[in-house]
Amino acid sequence: MEKRKVDVAIIGTGTAGMGAYRAAVKETDSIALIEGGEYGTTCARVGCMPSKLLIAAAEAAHNTEKASSFGVNSEITSIDGRAVMNRVKSERDRFVGFVIESVEGFNPDHRIKGYAKFKNDSTLIVDDKIEIEAKSIVIATGSSPAIPPIFGDVKDKLIINDDVFDWDDLPNSVALFGPGVIGLELGQALHRLGVDVKIFGRGGFVGPLSDPDILDYATKAFQEEFYINPDADVTSIKQIGDQVEITYRDFNGECVTDRFDYVLATTGRTPNVKNLGLENTSLPLDERGVPVFDPYTTQVGNHPVFIAGDANNDKPLLHEAADEGRIAGANASNYPAVRAGHRSSSLGIVFSDPQLATVGSSYASLQEGCFAIGEVSFENQGRSRTMLVNKGLMHVYGEIGTGRLLGAEIFGPRAEHLAHLLAWAHQQQLTIPEILEMPFYHPVIEEGLRTALRDLNAKLKLGEKPPKHCIDCGPGA
Repeated sequence: MEKRKVDVAIIGTGTAGMGAYRAAVKETDSIALIEGGEYGTTCARVGCMPSKLLIAAAEAAHNTEKASSFGVNSEITSIDGRAVMNRVKSERDRFVGFVIESVEGFNPDHRIKGYAKFKNDSTLIVDDKIEIEAKSIVIATGSSPAIPPIFGDVKDKLIINDDVFDWDDLPNSVALFGPGVIGLELGQALHRLGVDVKIFGRGGFVGPLSDPDILDYATKAFQEEFYINPDADVTSIKQIGDQVEITYRDFNGECVTDRFDYVLATTGRTPNVKNLGLENTSLPLDERGVPVFDPYTTQVGNHPVFIAGDANNDKPLLHEAADEGRIAGANASNYPAVRAGHRSSSLGIVFSDPQLATVGSSYASLQEGCFAIGEVSFENQGRSRTMLVNKGLMHVYGEIGTGRLLGAEIFGPRAEHLAHLLAWAHQQQLTIPEILEMPFYHPVIEEGLRTALRDLNAKLKLGEKPPKHCIDCGPGA
């Protein structure tokens, strides 16, 4: 067996792994960058980029459908599913190509193809061919879709979100389980592209929302467009021939049986740590078998091991994985001089329509009585009405006493932009009065944000109560 000694060994070349490598190579040339699968990130291959390509096609169809509301006569004569999927796959492959090009630009002497397992805390075995002794190790192995046992009777018609982007054509019908971030995006997009979609969930959750008012509003809004039951009573799932038969109770409590071309499971993701041989180490593990780590240093206990990205199951988002990778790589290459890295304010976005977004502290994480809520409905918001996107509700949270922005939950038009503004303000630890001193152009959707902030400012006893009616519809607001 070949034996090597390196300063830093990095397992995985996804977003976190590449970030770790770029940080580590600044400090040392003694690196092993190990990858067992294909090069290319989850985001580029099966995540954010191909899903946004599918959503873009769905938006084109939806905008054509609603054009008549503006007096523009148009209609959809057909949706070419093959053309839709051809563009999705073609552009997806282009994005993946950029990632592969980046990895292949790394020093070839550092790259090792194969699956790594821990022999002990500081030694890895790659495919039983190479033994690597490292001063420090970074785990950046990503995650995989989780499949609950409820789908045990479904064979070749059970798919995960990864499989959607390999379709050559759109199916006629899909039963989707899991109305989280991925499920909402894919479910609504497929519906708007003419696929008969029903979405089933458990526990009443929709996306990342925890604020009961926002959750209730969003659920009802989605239900006006397509079938979604966030707390479904499904009694049977089984494959019958080339279809899947599902029996469930509808909203009236009646037992209904439908058949679908596919069951799409978007029921969460599991960190890829099961086959790493962690049982051969002394690393502290949680009840799921995931290493326990410090989110600011990414260090596992007091060991020379660091874990970053989806593998740690903390914040499975690309920008978080990139940040964690840089922190892990820097600390691994400078071990034992471990330093806390900069962590951005929490920011999450769901590209549904209307969009969902969360910023900073969620409603569920806030202490009762220590915060106030500013609210705005987008139903009468000026710019939203001009574009016929006037559906949504936003809550902004502020700390009583200090007036500091704590967070927000949003269901509304252009929520991705509103959330970015709030995340920047949150990271700067601005107070509500300080944010209100910022410029707001007229007429823009961001004026709705100002309305919510003014409402919050008054409830925090830091400003006057805003007028009852819309004040962002005219000059001098």
